[in-house]
Amino acid sequence: MLLKTALLVVALSALGALTAGVIILCVFFFVGKRLFRTVVQRLFGLVIGRLLQDKYHENLMELWSAVRRTSVQTILEIGLRAEEGKLIQRPLGSAKPLPHYDTLMFVAAQMARLPKEANVPIDMKVTLGAKAEKPLQIEIPLMISGMGFGVGLSEEAKRALARAAKQLGTATNSGEGPFLQVEREEAGKFIWQISRTTWGHSPQGIAAADMLEVQMGQGARMGPFTIEPIAVKGKAQKLMGISPVESVVTTAVIPGISTPWDWPKYVTDLRTEAAGKPIAIKIMATGGLERDLAVCLEADFDVIVLDGAQGGASGASPLICDDLGIPSLLALVRAERFLREQGARKDVSLVVAGGYATPGECLKAIALGADAIYLGTVPLFALVHRQIQKILPWEPLTQLVWYDSPYKQRLDIALASKSVVNVLKSMAMEMEEGVRALGKTGLSELGPNDLVALDEWTAQVTGVKRAYPWQESPF
Repeated sequence: MLLKTALLVVALSALGALTAGVIILCVFFFVGKRLFRTVVQRLFGLVIGRLLQDKYHENLMELWSAVRRTSVQTILEIGLRAEEGKLIQRPLGSAKPLPHYDTLMFVAAQMARLPKEANVPIDMKVTLGAKAEKPLQIEIPLMISGMGFGVGLSEEAKRALARAAKQLGTATNSGEGPFLQVEREEAGKFIWQISRTTWGHSPQGIAAADMLEVQMGQGARMGPFTIEPIAVKGKAQKLMGISPVESVVTTAVIPGISTPWDWPKYVTDLRTEAAGKPIAIKIMATGGLERDLAVCLEADFDVIVLDGAQGGASGASPLICDDLGIPSLLALVRAERFLREQGARKDVSLVVAGGYATPGECLKAIALGADAIYLGTVPLFALVHRQIQKILPWEPLTQLVWYDSPYKQRLDIALASKSVVNVLKSMAMEMEEGVRALGKTGLSELGPNDLVALDEWTAQVTGVKRAYPWQESPF
């Protein structure tokens, strides 16, 4: 009986304490809420009052005018230039809103032509460099663009990309970095990029490759660039064979090229080393595209890789990113038209790059004449999928993949590779669905007639028919 009484007293005491606690919390909540609202309201009033009363040269809103006239990015880059007075390097290319593929739409099969059923297989295979003895054959038209070890990506990131490419049956590109044996071992189809560096013409890389790609330019990089030893210390520095204390300035032109007439001999000599593999040339698409392409045809390259102005790099000056080149859409249309006029379209493969991020953009590019598309930003951000918590909010996501980042070893290679496989597989499946919706069974069946233009400008530059029959758009 005494035990029951004691337990009842304890229970009542606990209940009383709990009730008192709840009452105190409620008081604090209502009083605190009111106090909080009062404090915020007064601070807000002070801020708005200052904004509405301060003269413009003392007003914080003068910054808003500058931002609207330029951009936050421009103001940031002014600060970066002012900090050290050196050439700044912006990663991932330009943010300029350049003309792309948004004003093109597909013509779906429906009544006059019927769409294909879901069980109809779609031929997504692509052959690059068909006239070479050993053409490069890939299972999907999406390839992983050149992102170099050391000069850009970490070993972990390169291994993940190579592993994903092998699983997808597509190709990965070495980029401008040194030959990385473990990347080649992870990859299936491997493209060695012969860059304008001392290590670019690597016999080991050439022998290991399924295709060679001579790099003269890209969307966000042209001419010589500087490599600081502090950025590539360690394994990359050893593989490059560069000084640990002196900066390296690359050449503006591929070694051995002094005039445009040197290219045929260069390609002829390179074919001996290539041993039947296709040889590609990668160039920045510019306003002088046709004259550049004429040199490429004269040199007898098997594949032409066009990088539009939307292309990026691990680092390039804002001027190169923003103010050189032409948009990818215009580059593709002009190149395809020129190659066709020269009777070279069947002999020379055309690969496009720069700004491609969706299955629709890639499929439209193929309809306009591209054989394959290089993707850079898509696999780059896929690498860090489901791993963002390892770096955010203190550092940008790319710190998980850059070579000179202290966080690069946090990247889970297996998970990163799986994410890249998933995103490219998903894109390829969407493209297959699109081909079926057009009533076709393979990429080779697509053409400009499968598209319509939503405005007069797009119709004129692409040669695609307009979506409306009258002279002026009703929109």
